[in-house]
Amino acid sequence: MQAESLTAAHRGALGNPSNRFAPLHLEADADWNPAEDPLPRTQFLKDHSASIIAYNNSPDVGFAASVNPYRGCEHGCVYCYARPTHEYLGFSSGLDFETKIMVKEHAAQLLRAELSAKKWQPQVIAMSGITDCYQPVERKLKLTRACLEVLAEFRNPVAIITKNALVTRDVDVLARLAGFQAAAVCLSLTTLDAELRSVMEPRTSPAQARLAAIRTLAEAGIRVSVNVAPIIPGLNDHEIPAILAAAAAAGATAAGYTMLRLPHANTELFVQWLETHFPQRKDKVLNQLRTMRDGKLYDAKWGTRMQGAGIFAEQIQRIFEVARRKAGIKNNQPPLSTAAFRRPGGTQLELL
Repeated sequence: MQAESLTAAHRGALGNPSNRFAPLHLEADADWNPAEDPLPRTQFLKDHSASIIAYNNSPDVGFAASVNPYRGCEHGCVYCYARPTHEYLGFSSGLDFETKIMVKEHAAQLLRAELSAKKWQPQVIAMSGITDCYQPVERKLKLTRACLEVLAEFRNPVAIITKNALVTRDVDVLARLAGFQAAAVCLSLTTLDAELRSVMEPRTSPAQARLAAIRTLAEAGIRVSVNVAPIIPGLNDHEIPAILAAAAAAGATAAGYTMLRLPHANTELFVQWLETHFPQRKDKVLNQLRTMRDGKLYDAKWGTRMQGAGIFAEQIQRIFEVARRKAGIKNNQPPLSTAAFRRPGGTQLELL
């Protein structure tokens, strides 16, 4: 697929929409072209959070506890459902989300303290529940690796989802956890089309690198799956069979998918992105989204927000299931285990 806009993609978002909580906002000069000028530069700001484990009770999210060493994400995926979370920090969902990255420097220390507390009930901790824990700066800061070392010390199970092949750097720690049935990694794969990836998720690992990461993890005995996400009707939905076949060939033993979600400012950002890069597809994509979202571009109802509703959503589900079975992906992985959890210095009987 060739983008109908031939501009280079330095960033995913093309601007900074208003923060829904702020009465004032700044606008770029009318003649600013983000494709020609990749500014603003990425800034890394200290996050002074006093805790690291976040909890949710959403019925359609597969985990209750998560750890996110970073807020904001330099990957720049234009569709990222986490963009609006940056507005709680006083930033915009647009360029601010991918250029103003909050860094939790003491993530590992906070995690050790929370796992050591008697009130901690051993359970799966998800990493990248909001923003990618393996975004580019992780190569330098190694906050995610430090957290994994703590989890391995406690033998607390972890499930990671990422778009970055950098996860293979930590295969040694993950393999230790996998020995206790306490590690799983999911590679999120949106497209096999290099040109589409370059404008839609510009600073993520290429598809072939993610497939190679699946292979590396599988060969190390680490449970690995693929998430076809997000599925954007009229843009990448036709790739579902090819993505699943490639992931299965690389060693993925489970697969899932998520439909495009456009909460709050994401709608404006995505429509602007379509107008810039795929103007001839814009109406088709938006109309098909509306058929799955009760006539709107986004519907936040639990149970349908992840996969949509209606005839077209059912068609996507059937295509996915047929392709999954044809690829030989059985989705029969056993749950991660907390049986080996320990608090260093204590006995399991004392701790559990």
